[in-house]
Amino acid sequence: MTVPVASPADRRPSVRTSSVRARDARWRGALAVLEEMRREPGVTRARVAQRLGLTTGSATEITARLRELALLSEAPAAASGRGRPTTVLHPHPDGPVVIAVDIRQEDWRIAVAALDGRPRVAEEGTHASRDPGRVAEAIAAAVRRLHGRLHGRLPGRHGGRVRAVSVGVAATVRNGGVTQSAALGWDAVDLAGLLPDPRLPLFVGNDATLAGAAEARYGAAAGAGTALHVTIEVGVGGTLVLDGRPVAGATGAGGEFGHLPFGDPALRCPCGASGCWDLTVDGRAIARHLGEPPPSDPRTYAQAALARAAEDPAVRSAVGRAAAGFGRGLAGLVNAFDPEIVTLGGFAGPLRAAAASEFEAAVTGGLMRFHREAPPPVVPAALGGDGVLYGAAATALDHVLTEEGLSAWAAGRGRPHSESSRAKER
Repeated sequence: MTVPVASPADRRPSVRTSSVRARDARWRGALAVLEEMRREPGVTRARVAQRLGLTTGSATEITARLRELALLSEAPAAASGRGRPTTVLHPHPDGPVVIAVDIRQEDWRIAVAALDGRPRVAEEGTHASRDPGRVAEAIAAAVRRLHGRLHGRLPGRHGGRVRAVSVGVAATVRNGGVTQSAALGWDAVDLAGLLPDPRLPLFVGNDATLAGAAEARYGAAAGAGTALHVTIEVGVGGTLVLDGRPVAGATGAGGEFGHLPFGDPALRCPCGASGCWDLTVDGRAIARHLGEPPPSDPRTYAQAALARAAEDPAVRSAVGRAAAGFGRGLAGLVNAFDPEIVTLGGFAGPLRAAAASEFEAAVTGGLMRFHREAPPPVVPAALGGDGVLYGAAATALDHVLTEEGLSAWAAGRGRPHSESSRAKER
């Protein structure tokens, strides 16, 4: 973005401070309205004004500015008794978007999300190779195709609707990069090549952490101050979410629940440690209990085992042992973190349902006595398989929906927000 040369008056601290405060105050109202639209897609302007304590005139003025900047659009709301007619707020059809990517053990998906934060899957595929370079190049090509369709040209010096790319990956993520992935068989991998334009920001996060953050914002844990999310895909992942923010640890690698030593210490995990919980709960555990070789795709194998469990006692027993191992570990996490609610993602919910008695007995036996009296509810994740995409989109939109992000968007349309507002005021 071009930075204007300051005039002598602009260099005076009092003038500059006043200017910055005025600019920030303008964006604060706009950001508050956009956050309400993001929190509740399809919300009415009247409802937003009520929540934010805005007068009808202020709400009308702010939404008019946001329409002018292609940040939202309005449509008449359905009539509901007496009162002034109002409008429903939606993301503008030409407004900013982010690209969200979900890289799983066997496949990948790419979605686009507007300012309402709801990802819409645009392309998906399976890994043709386990080589990280080839996987990344296939995904990068799909991201470039999507970016090309969305990019467009906007008036002014800057163009492009895509404002960020955010990636959720089944891997340990430290300092914004992939350190290793037991699920994918990767060591450190650079995903910078997924950016279709090097000027865009790239966010990389652990898949389970992003899914847990999304559940706390939009899903089954919405409104909880302390929420625990646990998911099973290939091994166990998850996160502890405090007031809507996942606890990421010192370097971002927090939440690797599957590598807690809750399992058999004689078993060596692909991560390099022994006795990992991962090896006790997923398709590899079920196969081991049945005397079968480790499956190439533990997730698909586990799903098939659940389907066979009702007719095959041996499979039912193996599933029950995995469910008990999961329940014991989950009790340990509840004892450690004291969550208000626990959400289960991926294979965790079906595993619990398939062997409910073994799971419940293991959880109850593992809980401290005071927790047994009032255990936190354990519920299925509301976002299902889309949780990672929701979380990745939310991470990117947190960057877009800032004063700096909206200022850059306004400048890209050829007319800074402050100039637009002053013109309306004159």
